Amino acid sequence: MASVPAGHGSIPLPSNAKPQRSRSPAALLMRQLFRRRLVVLSFLIMAAILAVALLAPWITPFNPMKMDILGRLKPPSAAHWFGTDEYGRDVLSRVMLGARLSLLVGLLVVVVATLMGTLLGLAAGYIRPLDGVLMRLTDALMAFPDILLAIAFMAALGPSLYNVVLALGIVYTPRVARVVRAACLVVREMPFIEAATALGASTPRIVFLHILPNLISPILVQATFIFAYAILTEAALSFLGVGVPPTTPTWGNMIAGAQQYFQQADWLILFPGCAIVLTVLSLQIVGDGLRDALDPRLQKAK
Repeated sequence: MASVPAGHGSIPLPSNAKPQRSRSPAALLMRQLFRRRLVVLSFLIMAAILAVALLAPWITPFNPMKMDILGRLKPPSAAHWFGTDEYGRDVLSRVMLGARLSLLVGLLVVVVATLMGTLLGLAAGYIRPLDGVLMRLTDALMAFPDILLAIAFMAALGPSLYNVVLALGIVYTPRVARVVRAACLVVREMPFIEAATALGASTPRIVFLHILPNLISPILVQATFIFAYAILTEAALSFLGVGVPPTTPTWGNMIAGAQQYFQQADWLILFPGCAIVLTVLSLQIVGDGLRDALDPRLQKAK
């Protein structure tokens, strides 16, 4: 019998075939996230706003605190693109500096609410005797509108930047706790959790090393929405005079200070208001795209 030459038993690959390289989870997530042009545009807008906030002290065209009484309430022009306010201060510079503080408040609120909500949700979802008590507490907090509950906390704590962060963090903690608790109830019943329990793993090890990593996706999505809510609520509190002190240039304080000049200088409210709307809308769209990218059921449906 004639011998078969080496290699004749293998199936030849097409000449144009390229070896497929496995993609990292981060690359796959980015591909899913940026499939929609609206999400890409919103992400670029948020990146630009964040860059302005970080670089505001060095890139503002004028000193945001410098007053010029002779140049007060000047409309937008080549010298002052967003006009000047009632003290002659450049509105563009103040909007850029206000982005720094408004985004800082939103970020700190996200950190506080996420940490507190995650701990409460894990405790309620894994430790059965605590479930009823903790969930009734979160239901009681969620029964009140966010703005009314925030005003009540601010009335008790007093107006300051850190009190705003604490008050809004408490207000939005139940939202995270409910999401984490619901996801924890599902993960808790999976076979690998039962296996870890059977092997004698401690409760903290099971909760923080086995359950928590599987909850990152819903927590991350919820954090983007809370970021947007916090910026909007902080502006509302400042507008009502119970938020950040008026001397601190935030978007909400700028709108609050311009109420009496609205008829003669509408740009004082227009530009900070547009900044709030653009930021909140971009965050919501990015959060919606992130939810779609992380949810396998939505991916299969598409």
